[in-house]
Amino acid sequence: MKLFTADQIRSLDKYTIDNEPISSIDLMERASGKLFRVIKKLYRQDTEIAVFAGPGNNGGDGLALARLLTNDDYTVLIYLFTKADKLSPDCKINYDRLISIGSQPEIINTTKLPDLENKVVIDAIFGSGLSRKAEGTFGKVIQHINQQNCTVISVDVPSGLFCEANSDNDPDLVIRAHYTISFQVPKMAYLFAENEQYTGHVIIEDIGLLKEGMDKTPSPYKLIDKKLASQILKRRKKFSHKGTYGHALLLAGSYGKMGAAVLASKACLKSGVGLLTSHIPKCGYHIFQTAVPEAMACVDLSEYLITGLPDLSAYNAIGIGPGIGTKPNTVLLLKELLSKFEGSLVIDADGLNILAQNNELLEKLPVNTVLTPHPGEFARLFGSFNDGFERMQKQMELSKKYNCIIVLKGAHTAITNPDGECCFNTTGNPGMATGGSGDVLTGMILSFLAQGYNAYEAAQIAVWLHGKSADTFIQNQGMEALTASDIINGIGTVIHENVIGSAKENYF
Repeated sequence: MKLFTADQIRSLDKYTIDNEPISSIDLMERASGKLFRVIKKLYRQDTEIAVFAGPGNNGGDGLALARLLTNDDYTVLIYLFTKADKLSPDCKINYDRLISIGSQPEIINTTKLPDLENKVVIDAIFGSGLSRKAEGTFGKVIQHINQQNCTVISVDVPSGLFCEANSDNDPDLVIRAHYTISFQVPKMAYLFAENEQYTGHVIIEDIGLLKEGMDKTPSPYKLIDKKLASQILKRRKKFSHKGTYGHALLLAGSYGKMGAAVLASKACLKSGVGLLTSHIPKCGYHIFQTAVPEAMACVDLSEYLITGLPDLSAYNAIGIGPGIGTKPNTVLLLKELLSKFEGSLVIDADGLNILAQNNELLEKLPVNTVLTPHPGEFARLFGSFNDGFERMQKQMELSKKYNCIIVLKGAHTAITNPDGECCFNTTGNPGMATGGSGDVLTGMILSFLAQGYNAYEAAQIAVWLHGKSADTFIQNQGMEALTASDIINGIGTVIHENVIGSAKENYF
Protein backbone atom coordinates (compact mmCIF):
# COMPACT_ATOMS: atom_id res chain seq x y z
CA MET A 1 0.00 0.00 0.00
CA LYS A 2 1.31 3.43 -0.93
CA LEU A 3 1.23 6.37 1.44
CA PHE A 4 0.36 9.84 0.16
CA THR A 5 0.76 13.45 1.20
CA ALA A 6 -2.28 15.57 2.04
CA ASP A 7 -2.10 17.25 -1.39
CA GLN A 8 -2.03 13.87 -3.12
CA ILE A 9 -5.03 12.64 -1.11
CA ARG A 10 -7.05 15.67 -2.24
CA SER A 11 -6.07 14.84 -5.83
CA LEU A 12 -7.18 11.23 -5.31
CA ASP A 13 -10.54 12.47 -4.03
CA LYS A 14 -10.93 14.52 -7.20
CA TYR A 15 -9.80 11.61 -9.39
CA THR A 16 -12.47 9.39 -7.83
CA ILE A 17 -15.14 12.08 -8.20
CA ASP A 18 -14.24 12.54 -11.88
CA ASN A 19 -13.74 8.89 -12.82
CA GLU A 20 -16.01 6.69 -10.69
CA PRO A 21 -17.92 8.95 -11.25
CA ILE A 22 -19.44 10.15 -8.00
CA SER A 23 -20.47 13.60 -6.80
CA SER A 24 -18.41 15.18 -4.04
CA ILE A 25 -21.46 15.28 -1.75
CA ASP A 26 -22.06 11.55 -2.29
CA LEU A 27 -18.40 10.79 -1.54
CA MET A 28 -18.84 12.80 1.67
CA GLU A 29 -21.95 10.74 2.47
CA ARG A 30 -19.94 7.56 1.93
CA ALA A 31 -17.28 8.76 4.37
CA SER A 32 -19.80 9.85 6.99
CA GLY A 33 -21.52 6.48 6.71
CA LYS A 34 -18.23 4.81 7.61
CA LEU A 35 -17.84 7.16 10.58
CA PHE A 36 -21.38 6.39 11.75
CA ARG A 37 -20.82 2.63 11.68
CA VAL A 38 -17.61 2.89 13.75
CA ILE A 39 -19.21 5.15 16.36
CA LYS A 40 -22.30 2.95 16.56
CA LYS A 41 -20.02 0.00 17.42
CA LEU A 42 -18.24 2.02 20.11
CA TYR A 43 -21.15 3.81 21.84
CA ARG A 44 -24.74 3.06 22.79
CA GLN A 45 -27.67 5.31 21.85
CA ASP A 46 -27.87 6.79 25.35
CA THR A 47 -24.46 8.42 24.78
CA GLU A 48 -24.56 12.21 24.52
CA ILE A 49 -22.51 13.36 21.53
CA ALA A 50 -21.23 16.84 20.76
CA VAL A 51 -20.16 17.57 17.18
CA PHE A 52 -17.80 20.50 16.48
CA ALA A 53 -17.95 21.23 12.75
CA GLY A 54 -15.61 23.55 10.92
CA PRO A 55 -16.63 25.53 7.81
CA GLY A 56 -14.93 23.24 5.30
CA ASN A 57 -15.46 19.71 4.07
CA ASN A 58 -14.24 18.15 7.31
CA GLY A 59 -17.07 20.06 8.95
CA GLY A 60 -19.37 18.67 6.25
CA ASP A 61 -18.35 15.14 7.29
CA GLY A 62 -19.19 16.08 10.88
CA LEU A 63 -22.62 17.51 9.98
CA ALA A 64 -23.49 14.45 7.88
CA LEU A 65 -22.46 12.25 10.81
CA ALA A 66 -24.61 14.35 13.18
CA ARG A 67 -27.62 13.77 10.92
CA LEU A 68 -27.06 9.99 10.80
CA LEU A 69 -26.67 9.84 14.58
CA THR A 70 -29.76 11.97 15.14
CA ASN A 71 -31.82 9.77 12.84
CA ASP A 72 -30.65 6.78 14.89
CA ASP A 73 -31.97 8.37 18.13
CA TYR A 74 -28.66 9.53 19.57
CA THR A 75 -28.69 12.82 21.48
CA VAL A 76 -26.51 15.12 19.38
CA LEU A 77 -25.37 18.67 20.14
CA ILE A 78 -23.96 20.49 17.10
CA TYR A 79 -21.60 23.47 17.23
CA LEU A 80 -20.60 25.56 14.23
CA PHE A 81 -17.83 28.15 13.92
CA THR A 82 -19.58 30.35 11.38
CA LYS A 83 -22.95 31.14 9.86
CA ALA A 84 -24.37 28.92 7.15
CA ASP A 85 -23.61 31.32 4.30
CA LYS A 86 -19.88 30.99 4.97
CA LEU A 87 -19.73 27.18 4.79
CA SER A 88 -18.14 25.28 1.90
CA PRO A 89 -20.72 24.11 -0.70
CA ASP A 90 -20.85 20.49 0.50
CA CYS A 91 -20.79 21.54 4.13
CA LYS A 92 -23.76 23.84 3.42
CA ILE A 93 -25.70 20.98 1.81
CA ASN A 94 -25.26 18.90 4.96
CA TYR A 95 -26.21 21.89 7.11
CA ASP A 96 -29.48 22.19 5.16
CA ARG A 97 -30.10 18.45 5.51
CA LEU A 98 -29.74 18.80 9.27
CA ILE A 99 -32.18 21.70 9.36
CA SER A 100 -34.66 19.61 7.35
CA ILE A 101 -34.83 16.96 10.10
CA GLY A 102 -35.33 19.55 12.83
CA SER A 103 -31.77 19.89 14.16
CA GLN A 104 -30.51 23.38 14.89
CA PRO A 105 -26.71 23.79 15.04
CA GLU A 106 -25.45 26.41 17.49
CA ILE A 107 -22.89 29.05 16.57
CA ILE A 108 -19.97 28.90 18.99
CA ASN A 109 -19.64 31.71 21.52
CA THR A 110 -16.11 31.74 22.94
CA THR A 111 -17.24 33.64 26.05
CA LYS A 112 -19.41 30.68 27.04
CA LEU A 113 -18.06 27.43 25.64
CA PRO A 114 -20.17 24.31 26.36
CA ASP A 115 -19.63 21.91 29.23
CA LEU A 116 -18.44 18.65 27.68
CA GLU A 117 -18.17 16.60 30.87
CA ASN A 118 -18.53 12.86 30.10
CA LYS A 119 -19.67 13.53 26.53
CA VAL A 120 -18.29 12.04 23.33
CA VAL A 121 -16.89 14.90 21.25
CA ILE A 122 -16.65 14.60 17.47
CA ASP A 123 -13.80 16.77 16.24
CA ALA A 124 -14.66 17.76 12.64
CA ILE A 125 -13.03 21.18 12.77
CA PHE A 126 -10.17 20.86 10.29
CA GLY A 127 -9.32 18.12 7.83
CA SER A 128 -6.13 17.15 6.04
CA GLY A 129 -5.87 20.50 4.26
CA LEU A 130 -4.66 22.50 7.25
CA SER A 131 -1.44 24.36 6.42
CA ARG A 132 -1.08 26.82 9.34
CA LYS A 133 -1.53 26.79 13.10
CA ALA A 134 -5.03 26.89 14.52
CA GLU A 135 -5.72 30.41 15.78
CA GLY A 136 -8.51 32.62 17.13
CA THR A 137 -11.81 30.90 17.87
CA PHE A 138 -10.51 27.60 16.48
CA GLY A 139 -7.54 27.61 18.84
CA LYS A 140 -9.70 28.51 21.85
CA VAL A 141 -12.14 25.70 21.11
CA ILE A 142 -9.33 23.17 20.63
CA GLN A 143 -7.82 24.15 23.98
CA HIS A 144 -11.24 23.99 25.63
CA ILE A 145 -11.91 20.47 24.32
CA ASN A 146 -8.49 19.29 25.48
CA GLN A 147 -9.19 20.57 29.00
CA GLN A 148 -12.55 18.82 29.33
CA ASN A 149 -13.22 15.38 30.81
CA CYS A 150 -14.60 13.92 27.59
CA THR A 151 -13.82 11.31 24.95
CA VAL A 152 -12.66 12.84 21.67
CA ILE A 153 -13.03 11.25 18.24
CA SER A 154 -11.31 13.10 15.41
CA VAL A 155 -12.60 12.87 11.85
CA ASP A 156 -9.77 12.02 9.43
CA VAL A 157 -7.13 14.17 11.23
CA PRO A 158 -6.98 15.58 14.77
CA SER A 159 -7.69 19.26 14.22
CA GLY A 160 -4.55 21.37 14.31
CA LEU A 161 -2.24 18.48 13.32
CA PHE A 162 -0.39 18.81 10.03
CA CYS A 163 -0.36 15.65 7.92
CA GLU A 164 3.41 15.56 7.46
CA ALA A 165 5.88 17.79 9.35
CA ASN A 166 4.86 19.25 12.71
CA SER A 167 8.12 20.64 14.07
CA ASP A 168 6.84 24.23 13.64
CA ASN A 169 3.39 23.48 15.02
CA ASP A 170 2.04 24.59 18.41
CA PRO A 171 1.28 21.48 20.52
CA ASP A 172 -1.25 23.42 22.60
CA LEU A 173 -3.35 24.07 19.49
CA VAL A 174 -3.81 20.44 18.43
CA ILE A 175 -6.73 18.24 19.46
CA ARG A 176 -5.71 15.34 21.69
CA ALA A 177 -8.02 12.61 20.44
CA HIS A 178 -8.73 9.23 21.95
CA TYR A 179 -9.65 7.90 18.51
CA THR A 180 -8.91 9.12 15.01
CA ILE A 181 -11.10 7.69 12.26
CA SER A 182 -9.14 8.33 9.08
CA PHE A 183 -9.96 7.64 5.46
CA GLN A 184 -8.37 5.28 2.93
CA VAL A 185 -4.69 5.40 3.99
CA PRO A 186 -2.87 6.56 7.14
CA LYS A 187 -1.57 10.11 7.12
CA MET A 188 2.21 10.29 7.39
CA ALA A 189 2.05 12.01 10.77
CA TYR A 190 0.37 8.94 12.31
CA LEU A 191 3.59 6.96 11.89
CA PHE A 192 5.70 9.09 14.24
CA ALA A 193 5.81 8.51 17.99
CA GLU A 194 5.46 12.14 19.04
CA ASN A 195 2.01 12.36 17.42
CA GLU A 196 0.41 9.48 19.32
CA GLN A 197 -0.63 11.98 22.01
CA TYR A 198 -2.84 13.64 19.38
CA THR A 199 -4.14 10.71 17.34
CA GLY A 200 -4.91 8.17 20.05
CA HIS A 201 -6.07 4.88 18.51
CA VAL A 202 -6.16 5.22 14.72
CA ILE A 203 -8.87 3.46 12.69
CA ILE A 204 -8.54 3.47 8.89
CA GLU A 205 -11.77 3.27 6.88
CA ASP A 206 -11.81 2.50 3.16
CA ILE A 207 -14.07 5.02 1.40
CA GLY A 208 -13.53 3.60 -2.07
CA LEU A 209 -11.02 5.99 -3.62
CA LEU A 210 -10.22 4.49 -7.00
CA LYS A 211 -7.30 2.06 -6.97
CA GLU A 212 -6.44 3.13 -10.49
CA GLY A 213 -5.81 6.66 -9.25
CA MET A 214 -3.62 5.43 -6.40
CA ASP A 215 -1.64 3.21 -8.78
CA LYS A 216 -1.00 6.19 -11.05
CA THR A 217 0.08 8.48 -8.23
CA PRO A 218 3.83 8.24 -7.55
CA SER A 219 5.01 8.04 -3.95
CA PRO A 220 8.32 7.06 -2.34
CA TYR A 221 6.41 5.95 0.77
CA LYS A 222 4.62 2.65 1.30
CA LEU A 223 3.47 0.19 3.95
CA ILE A 224 4.81 -3.35 4.33
CA ASP A 225 1.73 -5.53 4.58
CA LYS A 226 0.91 -9.21 4.21
CA LYS A 227 0.52 -8.87 0.45
CA LEU A 228 4.01 -7.43 0.01
CA ALA A 229 5.50 -10.00 2.40
CA SER A 230 3.89 -12.81 0.38
CA GLN A 231 5.33 -11.40 -2.84
CA ILE A 232 8.84 -11.23 -1.38
CA LEU A 233 9.11 -14.60 0.35
CA LYS A 234 10.23 -17.41 -1.95
CA ARG A 235 8.99 -20.99 -2.02
CA ARG A 236 11.53 -23.77 -1.68
CA LYS A 237 12.22 -26.06 -4.61
CA LYS A 238 11.99 -29.82 -4.35
CA PHE A 239 15.63 -30.57 -5.18
CA SER A 240 17.17 -27.84 -3.05
CA HIS A 241 19.70 -28.57 -0.28
CA LYS A 242 21.37 -26.68 2.54
CA GLY A 243 23.84 -25.11 0.15
CA THR A 244 20.94 -23.63 -1.78
CA TYR A 245 20.02 -21.42 1.16
CA GLY A 246 23.37 -19.88 1.86
CA HIS A 247 26.05 -19.88 4.53
CA ALA A 248 25.88 -17.02 7.03
CA LEU A 249 28.55 -15.81 9.43
CA LEU A 250 27.50 -14.11 12.64
CA LEU A 251 30.05 -12.14 14.68
CA ALA A 252 28.47 -11.84 18.12
CA GLY A 253 28.82 -12.14 21.87
CA SER A 254 31.21 -11.22 24.65
CA TYR A 255 31.56 -12.11 28.33
CA GLY A 256 28.15 -11.58 29.92
CA LYS A 257 26.42 -11.08 26.57
CA MET A 258 26.39 -14.51 25.02
CA GLY A 259 22.60 -14.42 25.05
CA ALA A 260 22.72 -11.93 22.18
CA ALA A 261 24.73 -14.38 20.08
CA VAL A 262 22.38 -17.24 20.94
CA LEU A 263 19.23 -15.29 20.10
CA ALA A 264 20.55 -13.92 16.82
CA SER A 265 21.79 -17.38 15.81
CA LYS A 266 18.51 -19.11 16.60
CA ALA A 267 16.56 -16.47 14.70
CA CYS A 268 18.86 -16.84 11.70
CA LEU A 269 18.30 -20.60 11.61
CA LYS A 270 14.53 -20.32 12.13
CA SER A 271 14.35 -17.94 9.16
CA GLY A 272 15.64 -20.58 6.78
CA VAL A 273 19.40 -20.16 6.31
CA GLY A 274 21.14 -23.29 5.02
CA LEU A 275 24.24 -23.05 7.19
CA LEU A 276 25.25 -20.76 10.04
CA THR A 277 28.66 -20.24 11.60
CA SER A 278 28.80 -18.01 14.66
CA HIS A 279 32.14 -16.49 15.61
CA ILE A 280 32.21 -16.12 19.40
CA PRO A 281 34.70 -15.61 22.25
CA LYS A 282 36.11 -18.66 24.07
CA CYS A 283 34.01 -18.01 27.17
CA GLY A 284 30.85 -18.66 25.20
CA TYR A 285 31.80 -21.97 23.59
CA HIS A 286 29.97 -24.38 25.93
CA ILE A 287 26.96 -22.07 26.22
CA PHE A 288 26.66 -21.75 22.47
CA GLN A 289 27.18 -25.41 21.55
CA THR A 290 24.54 -26.41 24.08
CA ALA A 291 22.01 -23.70 23.20
CA VAL A 292 22.34 -23.76 19.40
CA PRO A 293 23.44 -27.23 18.26
CA GLU A 294 22.33 -26.55 14.67
CA ALA A 295 24.96 -23.83 14.25
CA MET A 296 28.71 -24.20 13.89
CA ALA A 297 30.87 -22.39 16.44
CA CYS A 298 34.02 -20.59 15.35
CA VAL A 299 35.95 -19.66 18.49
CA ASP A 300 38.03 -16.49 18.78
CA LEU A 301 41.51 -16.47 20.32
CA SER A 302 40.26 -14.09 22.99
CA GLU A 303 38.59 -15.43 26.11
CA TYR A 304 36.14 -12.58 26.61
CA LEU A 305 35.44 -10.88 23.27
CA ILE A 306 35.87 -11.31 19.54
CA THR A 307 39.03 -9.82 18.10
CA GLY A 308 39.80 -11.64 14.85
CA LEU A 309 38.14 -12.77 11.65
CA PRO A 310 37.95 -16.26 10.17
CA ASP A 311 38.45 -16.82 6.45
CA LEU A 312 35.53 -14.91 4.92
CA SER A 313 35.50 -16.60 1.52
CA ALA A 314 32.94 -19.28 2.50
CA TYR A 315 30.16 -16.90 3.51
CA ASN A 316 27.29 -15.43 1.52
CA ALA A 317 26.43 -12.85 4.17
CA ILE A 318 27.80 -11.57 7.46
CA GLY A 319 26.15 -10.08 10.51
CA ILE A 320 28.00 -8.23 13.24
CA GLY A 321 27.09 -6.41 16.42
CA PRO A 322 24.90 -8.27 18.93
CA GLY A 323 26.68 -8.24 22.27
CA ILE A 324 30.20 -7.65 20.92
CA GLY A 325 31.05 -4.57 23.03
CA THR A 326 33.13 -1.62 21.89
CA LYS A 327 36.60 -2.47 23.18
CA PRO A 328 39.58 -1.35 21.04
CA ASN A 329 40.25 -4.84 19.66
CA THR A 330 36.64 -5.19 18.57
CA VAL A 331 36.80 -1.78 16.91
CA LEU A 332 39.79 -3.03 14.92
CA LEU A 333 37.81 -6.15 14.04
CA LEU A 334 35.01 -4.11 12.44
CA LYS A 335 37.53 -1.96 10.58
CA GLU A 336 39.20 -5.12 9.24
CA LEU A 337 35.85 -6.58 8.21
CA LEU A 338 34.93 -3.46 6.23
CA SER A 339 38.30 -3.52 4.46
CA LYS A 340 38.05 -7.22 3.50
CA PHE A 341 34.39 -7.97 2.83
CA GLU A 342 32.28 -6.50 0.03
CA GLY A 343 29.28 -8.81 0.21
CA SER A 344 25.94 -8.70 2.04
CA LEU A 345 26.35 -7.25 5.51
CA VAL A 346 24.06 -6.37 8.42
CA ILE A 347 25.33 -4.26 11.34
CA ASP A 348 23.47 -3.88 14.63
CA ALA A 349 23.88 -2.94 18.30
CA ASP A 350 27.53 -2.48 19.31
CA GLY A 351 28.52 -2.56 15.65
CA LEU A 352 26.49 0.63 15.24
CA ASN A 353 28.00 2.12 18.38
CA ILE A 354 31.46 1.54 16.93
CA LEU A 355 30.39 3.28 13.71
CA ALA A 356 29.10 6.21 15.77
CA GLN A 357 32.48 6.50 17.50
CA ASN A 358 34.36 6.14 14.21
CA ASN A 359 32.14 8.00 11.74
CA GLU A 360 34.67 7.76 8.92
CA LEU A 361 33.85 4.03 8.66
CA LEU A 362 30.44 4.88 7.17
CA GLU A 363 32.23 5.72 3.92
CA LYS A 364 33.64 2.17 3.82
CA LEU A 365 30.37 0.27 4.10
CA PRO A 366 29.81 -2.25 1.29
CA VAL A 367 26.99 -1.20 -1.07
CA ASN A 368 23.57 -2.11 0.37
CA THR A 369 24.83 -2.78 3.87
CA VAL A 370 21.88 -3.04 6.27
CA LEU A 371 22.07 -0.85 9.39
CA THR A 372 19.47 -1.54 12.10
CA PRO A 373 19.50 1.32 14.66
CA HIS A 374 16.86 2.06 17.25
CA PRO A 375 16.18 5.82 17.68
CA GLY A 376 18.94 6.25 20.26
CA GLU A 377 21.53 4.56 18.06
CA PHE A 378 20.33 6.57 15.08
CA ALA A 379 20.87 9.80 17.02
CA ARG A 380 24.37 8.70 18.05
CA LEU A 381 25.21 7.87 14.44
CA PHE A 382 23.67 10.84 12.68
CA GLY A 383 22.70 13.49 15.23
CA SER A 384 19.42 14.57 16.82
CA PHE A 385 16.28 15.79 15.02
CA ASN A 386 13.24 17.85 15.89
CA ASP A 387 10.58 15.30 15.03
CA GLY A 388 9.89 11.99 13.33
CA PHE A 389 9.20 13.48 9.92
CA GLU A 390 12.50 15.38 9.91
CA ARG A 391 14.33 12.23 11.04
CA MET A 392 12.68 10.22 8.25
CA GLN A 393 13.77 12.75 5.65
CA LYS A 394 17.32 12.60 6.99
CA GLN A 395 17.18 8.80 7.01
CA MET A 396 16.28 8.81 3.33
CA GLU A 397 19.14 11.20 2.54
CA LEU A 398 21.63 9.05 4.48
CA SER A 399 20.59 5.85 2.70
CA LYS A 400 21.39 7.60 -0.58
CA LYS A 401 24.63 9.10 0.71
CA TYR A 402 26.07 5.84 2.04
CA ASN A 403 24.36 3.45 -0.42
CA CYS A 404 22.89 1.51 2.46
CA ILE A 405 19.61 0.19 3.82
CA ILE A 406 18.63 1.80 7.14
CA VAL A 407 16.14 -0.03 9.33
CA LEU A 408 15.01 2.48 11.95
CA LYS A 409 13.33 0.33 14.58
CA GLY A 410 10.18 1.42 16.38
CA ALA A 411 6.40 1.09 16.46
CA HIS A 412 6.30 1.54 12.66
CA THR A 413 9.82 0.50 11.73
CA ALA A 414 10.95 2.64 8.78
CA ILE A 415 13.18 1.11 6.10
CA THR A 416 14.95 3.31 3.55
CA ASN A 417 17.05 2.40 0.54
CA PRO A 418 19.51 4.23 -1.76
CA ASP A 419 16.79 4.68 -4.41
CA GLY A 420 14.92 7.15 -2.20
CA GLU A 421 12.17 4.82 -1.01
CA CYS A 422 10.84 4.57 2.53
CA CYS A 423 8.52 1.83 3.76
CA PHE A 424 6.83 1.51 7.14
CA ASN A 425 5.98 -1.74 8.86
CA THR A 426 2.42 -2.63 9.82
CA THR A 427 3.11 -5.44 12.31
CA GLY A 428 4.41 -5.47 15.88
CA ASN A 429 3.28 -4.32 19.32
CA PRO A 430 4.67 -2.74 22.52
CA GLY A 431 5.47 -6.18 23.94
CA MET A 432 8.52 -6.17 21.68
CA ALA A 433 10.09 -3.50 23.89
CA THR A 434 12.16 -6.18 25.61
CA GLY A 435 15.81 -7.16 25.66
CA GLY A 436 16.96 -9.32 22.78
CA SER A 437 14.24 -8.52 20.24
CA GLY A 438 16.72 -6.47 18.20
CA ASP A 439 19.19 -9.38 18.19
CA VAL A 440 16.43 -11.58 16.82
CA LEU A 441 15.79 -9.14 13.97
CA THR A 442 19.50 -9.04 13.11
CA GLY A 443 19.60 -12.82 12.85
CA MET A 444 16.53 -12.84 10.62
CA ILE A 445 17.90 -10.20 8.25
CA LEU A 446 21.21 -12.08 8.08
CA SER A 447 19.36 -15.26 7.18
CA PHE A 448 17.51 -13.71 4.26
CA LEU A 449 20.67 -12.00 3.00
CA ALA A 450 22.51 -15.34 3.01
CA GLN A 451 19.60 -16.96 1.14
CA GLY A 452 20.10 -14.51 -1.71
CA TYR A 453 17.39 -11.91 -1.10
CA ASN A 454 18.43 -8.39 -2.02
CA ALA A 455 19.13 -6.22 1.00
CA TYR A 456 15.96 -4.12 0.80
CA GLU A 457 13.71 -7.15 0.49
CA ALA A 458 15.60 -9.01 3.22
CA ALA A 459 15.00 -6.11 5.60
CA GLN A 460 11.33 -5.80 4.63
CA ILE A 461 10.43 -9.47 5.02
CA ALA A 462 12.42 -9.85 8.26
CA VAL A 463 10.82 -6.79 9.86
CA TRP A 464 7.30 -7.87 8.87
CA LEU A 465 7.74 -11.45 10.09
CA HIS A 466 9.43 -10.25 13.29
CA GLY A 467 6.44 -8.08 14.18
CA LYS A 468 3.85 -10.60 13.01
CA SER A 469 5.35 -13.30 15.21
CA ALA A 470 5.04 -10.97 18.20
CA ASP A 471 1.44 -10.14 17.23
CA THR A 472 0.59 -13.84 17.03
CA PHE A 473 2.00 -14.46 20.50
CA ILE A 474 -0.10 -11.79 22.21
CA GLN A 475 -3.34 -13.20 20.82
CA ASN A 476 -3.21 -15.73 23.66
CA GLN A 477 -0.86 -14.06 26.15
CA GLY A 478 -0.29 -10.51 27.28
CA MET A 479 2.29 -8.16 25.82
CA GLU A 480 4.10 -8.15 29.15
CA ALA A 481 4.90 -11.87 28.78
CA LEU A 482 6.51 -11.57 25.35
CA THR A 483 10.23 -12.36 25.19
CA ALA A 484 12.71 -12.43 22.34
CA SER A 485 12.64 -16.24 22.40
CA ASP A 486 8.88 -16.17 21.87
CA ILE A 487 9.42 -14.14 18.70
CA ILE A 488 11.88 -16.76 17.44
CA ASN A 489 9.54 -19.63 18.26
CA GLY A 490 6.75 -18.03 16.24
CA ILE A 491 8.66 -17.40 13.01
CA GLY A 492 7.83 -20.75 11.42
CA THR A 493 4.14 -20.52 12.25
CA VAL A 494 3.89 -17.02 10.82
CA ILE A 495 5.60 -18.01 7.57
CA HIS A 496 3.36 -21.07 7.26
CA GLU A 497 0.03 -19.48 8.13
CA ASN A 498 0.40 -15.93 6.85
CA VAL A 499 2.78 -15.89 3.92
CA ILE A 500 3.75 -19.16 2.26
CA GLY A 501 1.20 -21.61 3.64
CA SER A 502 1.62 -25.29 2.98
CA ALA A 503 4.10 -26.07 0.22
CA LYS A 504 3.08 -29.72 -0.07
CA GLU A 505 1.64 -29.13 -3.52
CA ASN A 506 5.23 -28.80 -4.75
CA TYR A 507 5.90 -32.46 -4.04
CA PHE A 508 4.51 -35.85 -5.01
